[in-house]
This record gives sequence, C-alpha cells and structure tokens, in this order.
Amino acid sequence: MTTTPKTPSEAASSRFVRIQDGELDLNIHYNDCGAGSETVVMLHGSGPGASGWANFSRNIEPLVAAGYRVILMDCPGWSKSDSIVCTGSRSDLNARVLRGLLDALDLDRAHLIGNSMGGHSAVAFALANPARVGRLVLMGGGSGGASPFVPMPTEGIKLLQGLYREPSIDNLKKMMAVFVYDSSDLTEELFQARLDNMLARRDHLENFVSSLAANPKQFPDFGPRLAEITAQTLIVWGSNDRFVPLDSGLRLLAGIPDAQLHVFNRCGHWAQWEHADKFNRLVLDFLGH
Repeated sequence: MTTTPKTPSEAASSRFVRIQDGELDLNIHYNDCGAGSETVVMLHGSGPGASGWANFSRNIEPLVAAGYRVILMDCPGWSKSDSIVCTGSRSDLNARVLRGLLDALDLDRAHLIGNSMGGHSAVAFALANPARVGRLVLMGGGSGGASPFVPMPTEGIKLLQGLYREPSIDNLKKMMAVFVYDSSDLTEELFQARLDNMLARRDHLENFVSSLAANPKQFPDFGPRLAEITAQTLIVWGSNDRFVPLDSGLRLLAGIPDAQLHVFNRCGHWAQWEHADKFNRLVLDFLGH
C-alpha cells in the first residue's frame, strides 16, 4: 500500500540560508516541503505582507502529494528574509538570490512557478540561467512592459503602493477588493493576518517605498528578450486582473517560443488561490507531460 506524502507545516518546513553574491550578503528564508527527483520553486508576488507560504497555501499539498520537492523562497524584502533597498532591477536581484539558494541546496535544475513579481523574477532567472530551468509557470507577471490599453500604473498597483505608504486595515481591504474577482472569500481573519505580517516588518515597507523612490521601474521590460527563453512555459491569467492586465499575458505568449496560455474567467490577480483546484490540476498536467 502506498501512502501520500504529508505536507509539513509552515513552521516545520521553515529554513534559512545565507546568500552571498557579489555585494549581496542576505539571510534568506524559505520553506522546504516534500521530496522527489524533481523540484518546484514557487516565487511570490510583491504585495505588502506577502510570503511564499501565504501566496501558495492552496497549491503546496497537491505538488508534494504528486512527488515533487517544493521550495518556497521569500524574496529579500519580504516575510522573514532580510530587508533591502533595491536601486536596480528587483527581478534580477531576486533571480540572483534564487541562484544562490539553488546552489546552497545543491540543485542543478528546478521548475519555477512565479506569481506577479515572482513571474518577473522567474523570467529573469530563465534568461540568466537557461540550463537550470525545467518548466516555467507564469501568473500575472513576467514581461514588465506597459499596457497600451489600460492606464498605467494600473488601479491595483496604485492601491498596492498606497498600502505600502499607509499600512492600515482600510487600505488593505481596498487593495484586496480589486485583487480578487470575488472578495466574499476574504475573511477578517485573513485581513488581520496579512496586516500583522505587514506591521511586523515595517523595515520591509519603508525600504520598498525607498526602492521606488530610487528606481520607479523595479521590474524592467523583458519583452525584447522573451524569444531567448527555451523552457516550456505555461502562462496563467485572470480575465479580470486589475493589477496586471491580460494583454501582458498575450505579450508573453507572443514572445516565448514554446508557450501556452490559460485564461480563467471571473478571476483577478490571484489565479492560484481563486481557482486553486483547477489551477493545481492544470499545473500538475503541464509539469508531468
């Protein structure tokens, strides 16, 4: 009789690693779940209070049960990782930190799943380290180009930046109301947990604002280089995304040679949470075939 691998808790899977790369010297937090010959790294978005575990809480168990090792990296400036003022490309910074993490774990290659900022970071990593990428899954981010159809910055990004500057429960609720298509699933408990995460690390909030002041374009446009990506790529988008519009996903589809696009209707910027069951089946089929 076979037994399904059990996903450890956030606390039980919590790890730290020191990443040194050039001028980088950062203590980075990550979660390490499951075991298997193939590894999936999940990269979270840039919302205040975000973490790998919170971003992908509905997606970890199915991957572990399918026999994957799952790594959730908290990018510098989020959750339990060291804070930093980023004056250059945050996409490339996160990619360098991810390379350091894979080196520390003695992993030559991994599949990457990136949400929003995590999508940008996954693309940056794939461009810099093509041989170390298995397959790519990109949701709500990756190209960095401006939309010709929607006013930029978008409604959601404006609310996100406002929340960084004034972290309050009211501003959090305003952002989350446009973050997902159906906000009825957002509980007071979820709001309070997210607010507590934000206020526990005010240095992260202050440094993000300082980073924007130093370089408003934290996520550069990779559009001209997308054709260099050789990995098979699954692009997932919400048709009602008010943070990063759907035409950004179409730009990825047009630019990445071996890409496919799946669009969820009645879905905002958090596809892996809003349509978790369907998303999990979609990703497992993509990784396994």
